[in-house]
Amino acid sequence: MVEGSAPNPARRERWRRSVEPALLVLTLVSLAGGVVAWILGAPGAADGFWIAGTVIAIVPSVWWVVAAVRRGRVGVDLIAVLSLIGTLLVDEYLAGALIAVMLATGQSLDAAANRRASKDLRSLLLDRAPRSSRRRRRDTVETVSIDEITAGDILVVGSGETVPVDGWISSPVAVLDESTLTGEPMHVRLGDGEAVRSGVINAGDVFEMEARATAEDSTYAGVVRLARDAAAESAPVVRLADRIAAWFLPLALILAAIAWAVSGTAVRAVAVLVVATPCPLLLAAPVAIVSGLSRASRRGVVIRSGGALENLGHATTLVMDKTGTLTSGRPAGSDIVTAPGYDAVEILRLAASADQVSAHVLAAALVQEAKMRDLTLSYPADVVEEPGTGIAATVDGRRVTVGTLALPSHAPQWARAVLARSALDGAVVVWVTVDGELAGAILLIDPLRRDAPRTLRRLRSAGLNRLVMLTGDRREPAEEIGAILGLDRVYAEQTPADKVSRVRAERESAVTVMVGDGVNDAPALAAATVGVAMGARGSTASSEAADIVLTTDRLDRLADAMEIARRSRRIALESAIVGMGLSLVAMGCAAAGWVTPALGALLQEAIDVAVILNALRALRGEHTRDTVVPARTEDMLHRFSSEHEEMRDQLSMLRDTAQLLAAGDPRQAEDSLRRVDDFLTETLLPHEQAEETELYPALAAPLGGGEATATMSRMHAEIDRLGRRLHTHRRRIDSRGGIDPDQYEDLLACLYGLYALLRLHFVQEEENYFTLAEYEERPDEAPQR
Repeated sequence: MVEGSAPNPARRERWRRSVEPALLVLTLVSLAGGVVAWILGAPGAADGFWIAGTVIAIVPSVWWVVAAVRRGRVGVDLIAVLSLIGTLLVDEYLAGALIAVMLATGQSLDAAANRRASKDLRSLLLDRAPRSSRRRRRDTVETVSIDEITAGDILVVGSGETVPVDGWISSPVAVLDESTLTGEPMHVRLGDGEAVRSGVINAGDVFEMEARATAEDSTYAGVVRLARDAAAESAPVVRLADRIAAWFLPLALILAAIAWAVSGTAVRAVAVLVVATPCPLLLAAPVAIVSGLSRASRRGVVIRSGGALENLGHATTLVMDKTGTLTSGRPAGSDIVTAPGYDAVEILRLAASADQVSAHVLAAALVQEAKMRDLTLSYPADVVEEPGTGIAATVDGRRVTVGTLALPSHAPQWARAVLARSALDGAVVVWVTVDGELAGAILLIDPLRRDAPRTLRRLRSAGLNRLVMLTGDRREPAEEIGAILGLDRVYAEQTPADKVSRVRAERESAVTVMVGDGVNDAPALAAATVGVAMGARGSTASSEAADIVLTTDRLDRLADAMEIARRSRRIALESAIVGMGLSLVAMGCAAAGWVTPALGALLQEAIDVAVILNALRALRGEHTRDTVVPARTEDMLHRFSSEHEEMRDQLSMLRDTAQLLAAGDPRQAEDSLRRVDDFLTETLLPHEQAEETELYPALAAPLGGGEATATMSRMHAEIDRLGRRLHTHRRRIDSRGGIDPDQYEDLLACLYGLYALLRLHFVQEEENYFTLAEYEERPDEAPQR
């Protein structure tokens, strides 16, 4: 090593990992050897064993104290070092050996709790960032290192490749997956001359671009620097034990000095230091924290350090990404709108059949939506796919196109209404034509996780008082989700640098937790007090940057982790306080001369056993608030959830019928109203009645009584009332041969009211009840979906 250079961190970590277990083994052997020698009548040999164990513990202990002082911290180890040295000076060797074992045990437990994965974000560089690129010069294409790229170079980006540097598109069209930077799963279509950023993925055909910056000065390299800088500037964790030791250490030293001065013998001072050895801090607090880590891991939460668990236990601010964290991160169908004469289910089946052979993210969403509804798909023929535009295929003898479409100025009213809705909902519109005629539109959104509202309520009750969302998405959909979830603040259209700045600002005023899942979230995760990565589907980079990784794709595990952290920290604190209180009493007895150093060490061991047993309570949960439903009720929840999925698109009939009435088209409105009434009387109202008579009584016991479903029962009654009212209107129409003018106002009120009520009712049942089957586990079974 060059003189003056810092030791290799990896080598230092390997050295520490080998020293800690060796220290524990050697001190235990020395203590046991001395006890055996003493029993066999060899006191000299016993003292030799105990002296060796004490000296063995002194060497690394002094190193740990010096290292802590260099960092500006004086921790619990200092009292232990003074006690070890004191026992040698006054010939209390057994006490020294006992303290050595306690110190080695505490260090081993603390090390087990604090070892964490590397935060150098190598995955940002190794997993995603390209090493080379293809550069075109006239008619020649050469492969060069990205370090050789300069502004003005023409680069060729193949399908599936990562854009190496910032630049401008120089091809007619480029289809890009920007989720690496923005988190949004929808593909973006750019044209000639439009700006493109490094780090995004080419989701279409080969295109060319002109570089406008070097790799070092481009967007992706900036994300890497942000993450590294944020990780480097994160303040070291001040552990609970060190905070208590800050006042306990001077108190112990003062009392020892007084005992020495009053008695005139150093033995009493050593006795005070022996019983003052903060083993409740060295042992009990780490035991509680390690127990919390173990319990969290059983819930699918990997917490990489005891410090992260402690910080999570007293955090008050939660900052969240939207896509993949609060939402599913995958497009899903929100509605199907059809032209007059077409069936919504058939439009979805035709579109999904054509899209089966496409690799586009939206095509996969359509196929998944069709499979969820158990639709039978046909294999397409004569397939022609144009990246960024869509696909055309022959399905069951009909020519079907699925994709984007520029509507003409004379587009039908229903199509223009779809565009207006998509802008309000933040949805992507997939247009479907059949034999050259515009037949329907499928609106795709990134849906809110069903468990998100319930999880955020649990987090608030666990002590978080500020919930903030950061997203690269547009303001309108972001604010809509914020309103639904009751968030305190929403920041939209955020770049990775913006996210880091916001997290730093929140961290200045409170202990802040950041939750994310993408590469674009990695810098913010590193900047937060505690970074939490959705690791099941999230990027490797976000998991590397995080202190906590949720290994399952379930947001409710974050609430579990918060509750476990709160409980573990509380148990650690009470164990430490009770243990130190007992130590204070023992210190008083030692100062009065009633306790010798050896007896003090044994007394300290008794205190340790008591507080360790208390700390082990962190392995168990409190009376759980998780709702465990019987298997029969869970099957019932799955059944009604499936029925919701089947009925969801049919709800749009209510709104469409109202629009026909408002447009003054009575003949089509009458036909549509009859279809609505058939749907209500044959499908929806029987479903609601079955929920009321079968599901809600079954949920009464798991939810703590019938009052838990009383509000929803009242909604059932209102749905039934409006459904019967519409049925009465239909009978009047059938008997009179048409709609009377005096029926229009009430029909509109019923249709729009029932549509809004059903949408709300479906969401409430899915969030409050159906998630019990979808996200909860029965103790004796694996997680189910």
